[in-house]
Formats: sequence, structure tokens, C-alpha cells
Amino acid sequence: MASRIVLNNISYHGKGAIENVVPELLKRGYKKALVCTDPDLIKFGVTGKVTALLDAASFPYEIYSDIKANPTIENVQSGVAAFKAAGADCIVAIGGGSAMDTSKAIGIIITNPEFADVRSLEGVADTKNHAVFTIAVATTAGTAAEVTINYVITDVEKKRKFVCVDTNDIPDVAIVDPDMMSSMPKGLTAATGMDALTHAIEGYITKGACAISDMFHLEAIRLISHSLRGAVENTPEGREGMALGQYIAGMGFSNVGLGIVHSMAHGLSALYDTPHGVACAIILPTGLEYNCPVAGKRYRAIGKAMDVEGIDRMTDEEAAAATIAAVKKLSADVGIPADLKNILKEEDVQFLAESAYADACRPGNPRDTSVEEIVELYHSLM
Repeated sequence: MASRIVLNNISYHGKGAIENVVPELLKRGYKKALVCTDPDLIKFGVTGKVTALLDAASFPYEIYSDIKANPTIENVQSGVAAFKAAGADCIVAIGGGSAMDTSKAIGIIITNPEFADVRSLEGVADTKNHAVFTIAVATTAGTAAEVTINYVITDVEKKRKFVCVDTNDIPDVAIVDPDMMSSMPKGLTAATGMDALTHAIEGYITKGACAISDMFHLEAIRLISHSLRGAVENTPEGREGMALGQYIAGMGFSNVGLGIVHSMAHGLSALYDTPHGVACAIILPTGLEYNCPVAGKRYRAIGKAMDVEGIDRMTDEEAAAATIAAVKKLSADVGIPADLKNILKEEDVQFLAESAYADACRPGNPRDTSVEEIVELYHSLM
């Protein structure tokens, strides 16, 4: 079966990468940007690192920051209205997954107005036109939204998240500058980093995995497992390794899919506003144990990328167990809780399991599952 790979037209990596934002806009003749970001990034001066460049070049822009950590349908609708009211012709998205996911939905609806009902974008939407020209500036090392063809929106009314997959939504230019991530607090660094590791591991064992995605995912696992502890301590080497590792993970999973760890995590964020990376990190070892009967032979390569000592001399079963243990240790080392007992409520388990089964990430899971089995997985985490 043929494999499809979709990536940014252009991406810039490393210290000083944000210096390319204005030149990329000017050389294409754009006149005014809608800067999509979130209130905290404005408050802590992160957004200002980019808007200062726009100001210096006298490039007109307006800021839209009515974006929640788990962006809602209403956030997207307000953003579409803001884009039109501003008379903008391009988007500069500054943030993590929340700002970028909102920007993707805004950009798609502007160029495909027949999808103004945000819910109509769920799954694989049959849009005809590429989204508004977008430069995505990453401020977290985790979601890789700047390089993916996916975005996730929360339906507050129905208490669920829905995943949208569309090759037309990928940002035209990605900016991955570790300096934009240096102000992230430890907790957010840990959570987004474990989200990136989950992307890489789930992408490596998903049903859709191919030779190209395997190459991306194994290198991402190596970089993330070597860099995350340092990034949490805010070392330059840790920040640089995580910035690159999370992007490479996005290059892979965006094209081949994920699995039940993400499916189960989405519901927790929608229902309890649990940070997505925390939910993924807690569920990941359980997901690996569940998938081991089908995908366990692939765990040896994951363990090797994580520098599990002596893994070449182990049986497949021993290698799988050692790999899962290494994932648990990394998660614990960066302060992630070990279970969901302080998050998950028994009365919500059935609803969450049904939502996870209906989630767009679930079909990619290497092991076929059921609502009943997902219920048991949630119970095991309580």
C-alpha cells in the first residue's frame, strides 16, 4: 500500500528562527496578519518576541487571543469573525496546540466557508482549498501542531473533543525556535514533552506505520528521551533537543496516525480540562501493556532508542517490559502522576470509553479494541 507524507513547505529550526517571520510575509506580498495566541503568552511576553519583529518592520497586525487551553467551537467562531473584522490576509499563530489548532480551523473556514459549522470539520473533511497562509511559531515542545495535518477542538455542549484531519490545514511555514520555549514552567515542559514522546511511540506502533515514519519516530524517541529531563531543568541542550524531537515526531504521526492513548486522553481533557500531555503520559504505559500482545516485538527498537541497558541480550518479552519500565521512569522523573485516581470519576467511565472508541485516533491502534476493554483500561488507572 502506498504511503502519503505531508510536511510544511518551509520550516526554520534553531536559535533565532523567529527572525524569519517578517521576511516570509513580506516576500509573498501579504499586508496584514491576524496574530493568534493565548492570554498567558501575551502576559509573559512570549507573544511580544514576535510582535516586536512585526512592529519593527511596520507590518500591520491585530491580535486574537480568545483561546482556551482546550480550544472550543466558540473560540474558532470568534476567531473567524476577528479575521474578517481585521481585514487580515494571513495568520501568524504563536503558541502550543491550542493557538495553532484554533488557527488551523480559522484558516480552513475562511477559505472554505461551506464548513462554517465547525462540527462539520470532524474527521476527514472534504475541503477544497488550502487554509489561509499561516506561519506557525511553536512555544511548547510537545504538540508539533506546526507540522501536523491534525487539529483538535472541544465541543463544550456535548462534552467531547473531536479530531479533524485535513491536508489543507498544515501551516505553510513552521518556526521552531528553542528560545520561544525557554519561559515554559517545569510542569508544562514535562507535560508537553511526554505528549511528544507519546506521539513518537504511538506513531511507531500504529497500524499505519511505514519505513519513513519509523525513521522519524525512532529519532524522535531518542531525542526526547535524552532531552526531556534537561528541558525540565531549562538547560539549553535540553530545550534544543526537545524542540527538534517533538517536531520530528510530528513529521511522523501526522502522516500515519496514533492510537488509544490519545483517544482516551482526549476525553479527559474535554470533561475535566486535564492538560493533554499529562493525560497522555499517565495512560501511555497502560496503553503499551495493552498493545504488547500485538506490537510488543516493536518495543525493542523503542527501548534501544531510549538507551535501555542490555536490551539486545533480552528476550522479546523482557525487552518489552524493560521498555515500558523506561517510559514509566522518564514520566516519574519529570513529575507526572502515575495514575488517574485524582482525576477520573467512576460515573464518567462509560461515557469516556464510548468517546474514546468513537475518537478518530482509535482505529490506528495496533490492537483492535472495544468499548468494554477501554472501560477496563480506565478502571486499571484508578
